[in-house]
Amino acid sequence: MIFDFESDFAGSLRCIPMITRQKLDIVGIKLSLRQWSRFSREERGTLTELSCETPDEQTAYRALVLQLIAARSDEAPTYLLTQNFDDWQRNDRMPEAVKVQSVADGVLPPTAEQWAALTPLQRFSLIKLARSKHENENFVPAMKEFGIL
Repeated sequence: MIFDFESDFAGSLRCIPMITRQKLDIVGIKLSLRQWSRFSREERGTLTELSCETPDEQTAYRALVLQLIAARSDEAPTYLLTQNFDDWQRNDRMPEAVKVQSVADGVLPPTAEQWAALTPLQRFSLIKLARSKHENENFVPAMKEFGIL
């Protein structure tokens, strides 16, 4: 699933879609945009569409990403800690980063009911967008798309 706020790059997959970023976080790999851009369009599509829910699927997904990095990139893989998924898996507690980003963008943060109604991928997306280290123009469009604004 690619969100509407990602549609400016959805066709070419020139940026890493949220669904793929979530899978990469699950398997504990941080993929740079440079590494991603070295993958073929077909490989990027596979990483976007491939299931990554069960332990076996996660093992296979991780192996594929590592194989692609080794084959296509001159950079070593960067690993993430995979133990802290409470933020987007829990629908009963909104991270402070989402509240802070809402205030910074001049919009009301999601209510507890709105946060609880979001899918895990929607919560993941808002958290990622709120924690982005660069200026992020997609936070408010995502909030609108998810029915919060």
